[in-house]
Amino acid sequence: MKIRHIIIAIFLMGTTLSFAQSLNDEATILQLSKHKWQWMSDKNVDALKELFDDKSMFIHMGGTWGKEQELSVIKSGDIWYKKAEVYSVTINLFGNTAILLNDIDLEAVVGGNTVTNPFMVTEVYIKENGTWKMGSLTFSRLLRPVKMNSK
Repeated sequence: MKIRHIIIAIFLMGTTLSFAQSLNDEATILQLSKHKWQWMSDKNVDALKELFDDKSMFIHMGGTWGKEQELSVIKSGDIWYKKAEVYSVTINLFGNTAILLNDIDLEAVVGGNTVTNPFMVTEVYIKENGTWKMGSLTFSRLLRPVKMNSK
């Protein structure tokens, strides 16, 4: 009888620790995502270089490319992610992989023209050696009207 209680206690402790780690990972990833939008707006390529995995991929309305080209596009201002208004974020954890869906309006300067588009942005993060890195960022244009108030 005592062994059974010990086994149940160990199981519950493990489940609690796993749940707590999951909540901690969710909070960490949500913060990274929030910082990412600010770093993109600020053209902070040094911070983004640390966040983006070397094999990361970026899918835009106008093309698909890897980490170095994304950093170059941001640094040069070819695309300036001026302001992202995030309306909702859904996060799903699968072991060491996290997938975020962000419902946003993005005000960007592309080719010298300011445009605002509604997007569902998919972010994929992978945890390696205790560190979360972005593996993919995909912009999917939504059919809904823009909600953002331009001022």
